Amino acid sequence: IHNGADDNASGVSILLNLANTLRKITHYNYLFIAFSGEEHGLFGSSYYAKNPTIDLEKVWFMINFDMVGRLNKDRTLAINGIGTSNEWESLINEANEFNLKLKTSESGIGPSDHTSFYLQNIPAIHFFTGQHSDYHKPSDDVDKINFNGMYTIYKYVKTIIIKSTEIEDFSFQETKSDSR
Repeated sequence: IHNGADDNASGVSILLNLANTLRKITHYNYLFIAFSGEEHGLFGSSYYAKNPTIDLEKVWFMINFDMVGRLNKDRTLAINGIGTSNEWESLINEANEFNLKLKTSESGIGPSDHTSFYLQNIPAIHFFTGQHSDYHKPSDDVDKINFNGMYTIYKYVKTIIIKSTEIEDFSFQETKSDSR
């Protein structure tokens, strides 16, 4: 049995909590969606991005949570894709009221579902707490999850989203690929 507590139940947990919280903001529309087939080639997100059920021209940005359940003692949180919009860098820094050590990369291309949206010219960021020895193993179980860290990430992203409502237009920006 592979419970996948970090990969990717941790991301789904944050997504569900954000959906519950953000439904109270009525002047802004949100789409909460989870995909399968990421490890096999972004199958779910790629299909959706190419065959959307909503007008992607109206999508301001995409936020992706993939393995966010193991925030370390240094509180290091990776955020990939900050170069996909001119607004991301200042937004993520202003929202960091939580003493997180942010490790950022600009590229919109990476091994997770944000890539599918970036390729459709949608600003996209990916939150990630890092690789570990339990990746894709039955040992990726709930006893290794840092729930306090997940709650911090939830509050941080909620702050980012709420602050984003003050921005009149989210720009898309093409990035260089970090892939080698």
